[in-house]
Amino acid sequence: MVPLPVLVPLFSAGAALALGRHPRIARAIALAALSISLAVALILIIVVDSHALALDIGSWAAPVGITLVVDRFSALMLTVSVAVTLAVLVYSTAQGVADEDEGAPVAVFYPTFLVLSAGVSNAFLTGDLFNLYVGFEILLAASFVLITLGGSRDRIRSGTIYVVVSLVSSVLFLLSIALIYAAVGTVSFAHLAERLADLDPSLRTILHLMLLAAFGIKAAVFPLSAWLPDSYPTAPAPVTAVFAGLLTKVGVYAMIRTETLLFPGGDLDTLLAWVALATMIVGILGAVAQNDLKRMLSFTLVSHIGFMVWGISTNSQAGLSAAVFYVVHHITVQTSLFLVAGLVERYGGTTSLIRLGSLASAIPFVAALYLIPALNLAGIPPLTGFIGKVGLLEAAAASGTALDYALIAGALITSILTLYAVVKAWNMAFWQKADEPMPETRLPASMVGAATSLVVLAIGLTLGGGRVVGYTDAAAENLRNPRYYVQAVLPDGLRGQGTSDSTTETTPREEEHGVDSE
Repeated sequence: MVPLPVLVPLFSAGAALALGRHPRIARAIALAALSISLAVALILIIVVDSHALALDIGSWAAPVGITLVVDRFSALMLTVSVAVTLAVLVYSTAQGVADEDEGAPVAVFYPTFLVLSAGVSNAFLTGDLFNLYVGFEILLAASFVLITLGGSRDRIRSGTIYVVVSLVSSVLFLLSIALIYAAVGTVSFAHLAERLADLDPSLRTILHLMLLAAFGIKAAVFPLSAWLPDSYPTAPAPVTAVFAGLLTKVGVYAMIRTETLLFPGGDLDTLLAWVALATMIVGILGAVAQNDLKRMLSFTLVSHIGFMVWGISTNSQAGLSAAVFYVVHHITVQTSLFLVAGLVERYGGTTSLIRLGSLASAIPFVAALYLIPALNLAGIPPLTGFIGKVGLLEAAAASGTALDYALIAGALITSILTLYAVVKAWNMAFWQKADEPMPETRLPASMVGAATSLVVLAIGLTLGGGRVVGYTDAAAENLRNPRYYVQAVLPDGLRGQGTSDSTTETTPREEEHGVDSE
């Protein structure tokens, strides 16, 4: 089952492309593919709660062959990402049906969307640095198409910026892989975890910085985030939603793997902490200054990436657990906010807060759909944003350095300004009276339902907060113990001396102790 979240969308993309002249069939194929992927992900997240899984592709054993690895962290990311992607697909499908696909290149959209899902899943499942690069390129190639759908001047301009920045990041990532392979002779995560520690410290630091720079661009951390607020708002609402919810989190995922598995010593924790602080403050200051709903949400997206990087920089189990929890929280909340922004744009014809107004009386349910995740993003108790931030605050307070307290202060300021920004947007768009009548448009029930499903998912995560935190605690414990991952991939030492059985797993006993007795 391990490769199915990658293979099913890829094969379905081919089928949807071949049947592009039959929109209904293409939609059905896309929805079925992501539904199957979600079912597989749910099974995997249950299975790996007792042991990690490693699959050698083509029976070429690691570290020679490509390995797919599912542990608690990757399974959680996979499940949330596929669930969100499915909700966005339902939203876009309803939008296409309502518009009767006028001006929408359906033959391209559904296959490209499925390829994007496959790339994200591949990035979360891979146990190989070069295959991670392949996953990035798959999702980026798909995103290049999606961000320019419609071919308007603004979309082409913003898409060009996105493409150039992504290519720079990809070149830097590929160069990093080449240098790492030249230095240690492998690209397997498990093998790298054993070999990178033996490098000269200065070379090790250079390689570390190069990887973080490449992933930092993809995650949109300051000062590598200037491209995002100009790129995302012009894309169609479903595209913006899935980009905001997932693409930056793939970069965060790669950063977490880098800091816990490849370079676990915490050498650059201070740098990451300062980057986190700057990302939080600069991003939220940009959000406060915006008078467009999508641009405001894009800046808050940048700002709250800083919370995740903060958790990584703590180099503690509590901090990592809070970071993983915050990633899950942010994927659901940010995606739902962008979907609601799409509903607002469809009803009012714009996302300009100056031109909007009176929406609370016109579409009260959509007003509630915006307000709940908006307050969640700001960290209002007892929602998931509050739970994640409290975890980060506790992890920083446990360390108690001056920089930790500066981060705590920065996080509190960011949360207050986030509340100000989202409430200001709610007041301008929903509460205040519109200066002129807006071109009202009927909102399809399926579009509203898709956005509602993500809001309900976030509420469900709140109600099950204890269980989710328990799961992220266990995931963080695994992340803090690189031998857990290495043992899943290389249970008998170096297995790359030929072929082997295709699937291995760590037993609960091995998981408890981290490694086999030697």
